[in-house]
Amino acid sequence: MPNLRTMMIKKDRLYQYHTKQRWKATLFLFAALIAGASLFYTNYLVKSLSKSERTKAEVWAMSTRSILTMPDVDDQFISFVYAVRDSLSIPAIITNEKGSIIFWRDLDSTKTNIKEQADSVGDTLQYDPLYFEKQLATMKRNHRPIALYLDTGEIWSVYYRDSDALRQLRIFPYLQLSLIAIFLIIAYTVFNSIKKTEQNLVWVGMAKEAAHQLGTPISSLMGWLELVRTKFDAENDSILNEMERDVKRLEIVADRFSKIGSIPALTSQAVYPVVQEFIQYFRVRTSEKISFELTGDRTVEAKLNVQLFDWIIENLLKNAVNAIDSEGKITVNISDNIAKEEIFIDISDTGKGIPKSNFDTIFQPGFTTRKRGWGLGLSLTKRMVDYHQGQIFVKESELGTGTTFRIILKSNLRYEPTQV
Repeated sequence: MPNLRTMMIKKDRLYQYHTKQRWKATLFLFAALIAGASLFYTNYLVKSLSKSERTKAEVWAMSTRSILTMPDVDDQFISFVYAVRDSLSIPAIITNEKGSIIFWRDLDSTKTNIKEQADSVGDTLQYDPLYFEKQLATMKRNHRPIALYLDTGEIWSVYYRDSDALRQLRIFPYLQLSLIAIFLIIAYTVFNSIKKTEQNLVWVGMAKEAAHQLGTPISSLMGWLELVRTKFDAENDSILNEMERDVKRLEIVADRFSKIGSIPALTSQAVYPVVQEFIQYFRVRTSEKISFELTGDRTVEAKLNVQLFDWIIENLLKNAVNAIDSEGKITVNISDNIAKEEIFIDISDTGKGIPKSNFDTIFQPGFTTRKRGWGLGLSLTKRMVDYHQGQIFVKESELGTGTTFRIILKSNLRYEPTQV
């Protein structure tokens, strides 16, 4: 039951993929919940402290009014009022009905007055009006004033601002969450890098082993083909010629796998002939009900590794064939964006289409919508396009109508290849 086993493995991979996505979403929601709870509790503390400071400001205003309106009470009571007022440390300014500043407290002593050199009298202290104007404007924005009703009928206004501790408390949760976010991003990047390195090592090992295992049977097949040609005098037999092409294709596949983990050379190639040659090979191995069309600029060049680039085109064409139920058309168009020195390769099919929600996820390892398949084709394709320092994405797709993949390659530029 190999088909049943393959389907079970595929379902298991899909389950693992969706489980991974759910875990990511759960962790994100948990992190958002922690952040929200932290901000909510800090906001509660800020409001409580803000009410407390408002009460302090009101008590300070009342004690100031008592000092100004009760000059005949005994010294002990006055001393008590002074002690109460001085114990309430809060930046505040009192203005009269005209808006002129007549008293302040707990402001920056280095800015509430400045030294000014007099000609003959010596140093005198003068107020810094600009500093007071800024402080008063800030206090007016932050809190509504407290009214002081004097016995003379005047109404003074007391303005105050938050203490330094309260202002720092307002900022603290955002600073804390920012530092935690930075730490998590760095940790995620490091662990993700380690994970990718381990995956790459496994991938490289498996690929090279596959190439090694393919080498012996491919050599044997070539020998058997030569033996058949000689024995039956069939040097130009068309069937044997096609079999030879397939065996040579297997050699190319083995060579591709042997290059995984290395840095194959990129050479300047005309893109159109490379694509055309593979389509000619691929067309005769596909249903006659599926037609192929190659259009576009025949002269554009890019730096390619032909064997790996063939692999890219092969995966995309196979994907297009699988998307077409019975009869359809596959179009490959090559164009040149001269302004940006880019080459566009658009591969379109008249298949079943891709939902927009899957435009990005289809390039992730293990993601597939087919009954048979491992979900590695497009992931590998993207890896090889990245090797060519290009881009691949779903340009457009409509369910029931078809899909267009776009590859973007740089033209006439020097490349710095990395490992495949």
